[in-house]
Amino acid sequence: MSPRDAISTTYPIKGCARQASPFVLRMLVVLACLLFCLAAPPRAWAEGAGGEQAVADSAVDDEAGFGLNGFVRNNAGTARAARGEDLGYRIPLAEGSTLVLVNTPDEVLVYIDADAAYAAGFSHDSGSDVEALRALVEELDETHSRGGALLSGEDKPWYVTTDPEVDRGAYRYRFCVEAAGGRYTSVVPAGLAEGEDAGDVAESLGIDLGDGVLWSDNAAFVPASDVAREAVPSLLDQAREFFGGIDYRPFWVSLKTSVIALVFTFVLGLVAAWKTMGTSSRLKGVLDSIFTIPMVLPPTVCGFLLMLFFGQSTSIGRWLIAHGIDIVFTWPAAVVSAIVVSFPLMYRTALGAFEALDPAMLDAARTLGWSETRIFRTLMLPLAWPSIAAGTVLAFARAMGEFGCTLFFAGNYAGVTETIPIAIYFQWMGGSSAVALFWVVVVIVFSFLVILFINLYTGHSQAYRHRGLTRAERKQLAAGARRRGAEGAPGEGAPSGDGLEEQGGDALVIDREALRELLLGDAGAGSGGSAGDGSPKGGR
Repeated sequence: MSPRDAISTTYPIKGCARQASPFVLRMLVVLACLLFCLAAPPRAWAEGAGGEQAVADSAVDDEAGFGLNGFVRNNAGTARAARGEDLGYRIPLAEGSTLVLVNTPDEVLVYIDADAAYAAGFSHDSGSDVEALRALVEELDETHSRGGALLSGEDKPWYVTTDPEVDRGAYRYRFCVEAAGGRYTSVVPAGLAEGEDAGDVAESLGIDLGDGVLWSDNAAFVPASDVAREAVPSLLDQAREFFGGIDYRPFWVSLKTSVIALVFTFVLGLVAAWKTMGTSSRLKGVLDSIFTIPMVLPPTVCGFLLMLFFGQSTSIGRWLIAHGIDIVFTWPAAVVSAIVVSFPLMYRTALGAFEALDPAMLDAARTLGWSETRIFRTLMLPLAWPSIAAGTVLAFARAMGEFGCTLFFAGNYAGVTETIPIAIYFQWMGGSSAVALFWVVVVIVFSFLVILFINLYTGHSQAYRHRGLTRAERKQLAAGARRRGAEGAPGEGAPSGDGLEEQGGDALVIDREALRELLLGDAGAGSGGSAGDGSPKGGR
């Protein structure tokens, strides 16, 4: 008989990987559905009749009888002269534009060419027509905003006109001005006389013409029958078009960078934790601060310091470059960035796991003549492995999600240093909100799987605590306890308190008969039985 047969420590841990599998599958299905629904590309179109819809840069309201073609948003203009002609603050217009919207600080000005309004049956005095136009423009403006402010979020009055010039406050707005071989919307000082220079007058009045425009939209205002349309794609066609147009290289760059970084982080983190644990208290505090500081510094600060260290700004950087180590704005720089930001997680987790080990056990190993390396390899690593594994996964996830340090030190080069977080930022800034949202969902799913893996692995690695007795042994002992309770043993009308009933917290379960046999052997157990009370001295 072994000591395991006599004494076992049990920990009531709920749940297991087998029970979690259906839940995991259901969650993955739900997340996949959300991925398509949320990341499906928003389209600024209204469905038309006959299974058709307006194309991406168009919108139509068949009930109102008009629509827009070739929508363009200009977030900024220029005050520079056009071929020597001073037009004030000018914003270019797309060819064929007959509708111009100018978002001013106080109101939204909308100009519609009189002939285009007549052909489409639009009246700027009709409230229903203005509301229908506003809905179309706001919808298209949202898809062309490129992450900027939206008309739908502006609580301003709308002023719709067919006049080519409008004075509003200190500014005069000129719509569809043809000059210098192009067409522009122009902002000049109000009351500007013919022949006067707009820039000089604005300077004398102390006004900035650019302050009169926040941004401008323009499009061709046409009857509903002239709106560009296309066949309504099926859900499968939309999914194929969307997912087929995504550049998946950021995922592979992130994965490759994180895996390589994890190899270095794992080894360096374990060695640093091991060596730090064995140093004096004063030196340990210094080393611990150095190893942990990247975790509390902003990532951009880490990237800036790395760029200084490896760049031309310092003597060390120049020496490294002179010896062929020029990694700024390269893929190795992305790996270094991931190592720097993920190392503290690996180090702190490993250090905490090592410090939680029983010092007496380690000292006992030393008295047996074990070297520190053998103690580390044979005792410390296996006993601390659950925490080390969790720290490894967290370090990998941190490297996978790094943004600021990588962008600062490695830059943004598609297919080389563009990781998922960088792709999210620049896709959103470029107006591709759907693609940015796709990568956001990918990161959320990945993070969920990482956390789930940590929980399942930790529960599995701690399962040995259940195994003081096998399942068959536990059932046999429980049956014996119930039998003794039914027979009414002297002084015991119920199963012993040391039986296998549910325990709270960490319960020490002792089988007295097995313990007696272990301690005294068969002969001792027999003589003890003849002593009269059937129990060894000190058995209880």
